[in-house]
Amino acid sequence: MTRAPGKYADFEELRERAVALRRAGLSRRQIRDRLHVDNNDILNRLLEGEPPPAWTKRPNAKDDLRERARELRLQGWTYDQIQVELGCSKSSISLWVRDLPKPERRDPTEQAKLAARRRWEHELAVRDEERQQTKEAAEQAIGELSNRELFLAGVVLYWAEGAKDKAHSRQRRENLQFINSDPNVIGFFLRWLDSQGVHRDRLRFRVYIHESADVTEAESYWAKLVDVDASALQRTTLKKHNPRTVRKNIGDSYRGCLAIYVTRSADLYRRMEGAWYGIVGGAARRPD
Repeated sequence: MTRAPGKYADFEELRERAVALRRAGLSRRQIRDRLHVDNNDILNRLLEGEPPPAWTKRPNAKDDLRERARELRLQGWTYDQIQVELGCSKSSISLWVRDLPKPERRDPTEQAKLAARRRWEHELAVRDEERQQTKEAAEQAIGELSNRELFLAGVVLYWAEGAKDKAHSRQRRENLQFINSDPNVIGFFLRWLDSQGVHRDRLRFRVYIHESADVTEAESYWAKLVDVDASALQRTTLKKHNPRTVRKNIGDSYRGCLAIYVTRSADLYRRMEGAWYGIVGGAARRPD
């Protein structure tokens, strides 16, 4: 190869400079410009055996898969199991994990159990996704409720959860009393009362909760939910603890129930009850 006089006269000296620049973290382009080496073949010879600095490496889209494959291999997974989990080829997996120790051979029965468990976990994930999609589609299909739809929904909710007047009672109890532990249900009932022209000053609130719970926190939670000061709540009713009972309503999410009493609500109660029986009769008369 013909070389320009003086420019490449001492190849070894030039290589030493190129290697020093490479180890200092310079890229091929930077070294080429610094040494004025315009021939790629000569540059390759100057840098032969010197790895590029980490910052010059382009990120590989499979880097995360590679790391995950190595983690699974170290946990004793087979190539087949890793392939199912990550969706990549066995040849790639083999290349990524070939330096790792082979996992101990498991009993075929144990492997079958593991494979069955993986299939079942996958099936559960698919079912859960289908459930979520169904719920979200149903939620989106409702849209905004008309006044009539809101009224009927409130009637059904009250008849299921609210206090009812008993025909055999000596004293008529035609007033609205509603209690529930679900904040969404409480919020809907308040919206229903608003739609029926019931002002908030006609409402009375009381917390019902187990005595071993955080009563103060529960009172604060319900007061904030219904937008009143905690001091405006009626005296909380505490449920006595039975040591022989194993309670499941425990933990930070347990806040008891909130009762809502509506004063001067006899007329609204009668309309609610009448509408309920109208719904029952209307459903019975609906043709198949």
